[in-house]
Amino acid sequence: MNSLLNAARPPVLCPGCTHERITHSLDQAFQNMGLAGHQIVIVSDIGCSGLFDTFFHTHAMHGLHGRALTYATGLKMARPEINVIVTMGDGGQGIGGAHLLAACRRNLDLTLLILNNFNFGMTGGQFSATTPPEAQLGSGFLSALERPLDICKVARCAGAPYVRRCSGFQKNLAEQIQDAIEYEGFALMDIWGICPGRYTKKNRLTPKMIDDALAKLPTIDGVVSENVRPEYGQHYRQLAAAQKKVSAPAVIKPQFTAPQAGRQEVILLGSAGQRVITAGELLCIAGLTAGMKTTQKNEYNITVLRGPSISELILSPQEINYTGIETPNVVVALDQEGVDRRRGLFERMAPKALIIQISGVNVPTSKARIHHVDLRALGVKRPDWALASLAVLAKLQQIITPQMLEAALKIRFKSNALDSSLKLVKQVTTGKAA
Repeated sequence: MNSLLNAARPPVLCPGCTHERITHSLDQAFQNMGLAGHQIVIVSDIGCSGLFDTFFHTHAMHGLHGRALTYATGLKMARPEINVIVTMGDGGQGIGGAHLLAACRRNLDLTLLILNNFNFGMTGGQFSATTPPEAQLGSGFLSALERPLDICKVARCAGAPYVRRCSGFQKNLAEQIQDAIEYEGFALMDIWGICPGRYTKKNRLTPKMIDDALAKLPTIDGVVSENVRPEYGQHYRQLAAAQKKVSAPAVIKPQFTAPQAGRQEVILLGSAGQRVITAGELLCIAGLTAGMKTTQKNEYNITVLRGPSISELILSPQEINYTGIETPNVVVALDQEGVDRRRGLFERMAPKALIIQISGVNVPTSKARIHHVDLRALGVKRPDWALASLAVLAKLQQIITPQMLEAALKIRFKSNALDSSLKLVKQVTTGKAA
């Protein structure tokens, strides 16, 4: 196989940087394995190691500092046939330490090359998680306050089945990288090297000194027998295949025509206990019965014991690519809590827009039309106000029709819940108190 190095973007690193040797060793490993560019994705993050994705004619993804393993996990799960290589520095590894632990525990078939040169080389030469405490760096005495991390010990303890610690100057580095790539499971290589641009300006470090330091440590050179187990992706697919098949989602066939054409945006402003979320779901189901595309976005609970108070709904004949609502067609003011949280939207509403205002709720000044409804006078209990507001919309032929709402109720509810819901809708649409 030919080299996969990018001739238009050759490695340009500081003279003497070990990263260049690792770049060519990785390329040689690809050639030895007979891999083509479309069979590989290189995932990197920030730092000098983050340049690797530009050095090769392969698929690539460049992400946030310390997060490369998370992107790599998604890629490998989606495309298990691809060889996923992750390059990180000791800086990124320290920042993304929790992701490293997860990768070791998970044992997905990824190859992680940690280009360990004991400092944040690109960002100023600050100390990293692996910096020796006696080192002199741009971050002053801070490295003396922390114990350096032994990446390989951590990886072994976390469950990594393949761990290797080596020098970036080893003559057989390409073969060692190839061995890691070919291992079926999570493989980590802690490759020690030199950063001439930052680290060695104040700290003497040579290839021989790296060899001497490695010789004093326990040999860690590949498979960790006590951690060997099935590869995550294959095991996942095996267990998933044995699960009971999930029934196909219900199909709601269009049978009605929506009262208004085009995209319609609705915001329900209520409070906990008013079943705002359920009402929003019903509105979306009603839209589906008219062939509309629908989305529902709910406000997150402030606390566990208080439910969501706001639901934003979009019904559109076209695909909905953006779910944000700036100028809603309809706002339903069910409770002061929800209204007070979204006071700013009222001044943006157009004159053709509609506000359903439940008696007792004060709304800010707006150009929109206001329709007052006294649900208490109709005998509607507060937990049913959100559903009752849908009946008001249907009666006004706004967004939905009575037929669309009735169909939605029959799809969503059964037995007693359906009977009580239909009774409530009739109560509101006829204006007769129960």
